[in-house]
Amino acid sequence: MGAITYYFDALTFNGICKTIAISLCPLIGQYNGIEPVCYSRNVELSGNIIFQPSTLIIDVVAIIMTMIMIYHIRSKYTAVVTGIIPTSSTAYPWFAAIHIGLTCSTFWCLLLNGFVGFQFAEDGTPLSLWSIRISSFVWFLVTGFLAIGTFKGVAGLSYTNQAALWIFYIVLNYFMFLVYIVSQIILVVNTLDDRWPLGDILFAAAFFAVGQVLMYVFSVVICDNTKHYVDGMFFGAICNLLTVMMIYKYWDSITKEDLEFSVGSKQNVWEVKELMVEDSPYANNPQPYYESTTSPSHPY
Repeated sequence: MGAITYYFDALTFNGICKTIAISLCPLIGQYNGIEPVCYSRNVELSGNIIFQPSTLIIDVVAIIMTMIMIYHIRSKYTAVVTGIIPTSSTAYPWFAAIHIGLTCSTFWCLLLNGFVGFQFAEDGTPLSLWSIRISSFVWFLVTGFLAIGTFKGVAGLSYTNQAALWIFYIVLNYFMFLVYIVSQIILVVNTLDDRWPLGDILFAAAFFAVGQVLMYVFSVVICDNTKHYVDGMFFGAICNLLTVMMIYKYWDSITKEDLEFSVGSKQNVWEVKELMVEDSPYANNPQPYYESTTSPSHPY
């Protein structure tokens, strides 16, 4: 293995895009975007070029797993088939902005859900639900507008100066995830007797950190040593999937519902006791009561 090759420039995506191809890279830095030093092989399918085919497979698996998790928390999920959007399409900047907006609003929503456990508003009430929904939607609009403004060079923004977008997309997202992890550790330590959830949330943090390092630091090394078959994006997608699954597992372990992944050792204690009473041989056939006919003896 050769030297680790990666690029990093503060307040700009130029270094990141030289290391790994994220969705905004074709739209910033210069007129025709920034191309990474090394990226995984593309595949031609029915006359279409499929970028990052290995990562695409992981993304499909992630979507399936997300649908399963959403199903188990009694929510709805809607997928819209939009076809293939090439980077040269006029619609691509808008889809990239939507992707960035959804990513940033997801971190914002995660942060707010972390504070729900501290009872800033009672969980499940209209106040807590709609405050999270409305603020997440507003955050989506703000970050989406910031992204499209950067891509199109409007509202004083420019694709050659991405400082504002970099702060929102990199700094704030990492900060919100860190605050969420710390808040959940405090919540578990101070309010729960069961320590199992600590392992879940720490695994989520570890998977996320490893995924970011593999994407932004080791991507070129992985790409060179695998002969361009995969790069850091592939392993980053796997780690992101595992992060989401562990956060779901953590949420499942601190709720009272008995879902399929529950591991709490103190659940259903009362049900077990009731079962023991029902199974008692005296439960359905009570024994007769015999009154004593002899006087109790008193020692003198």
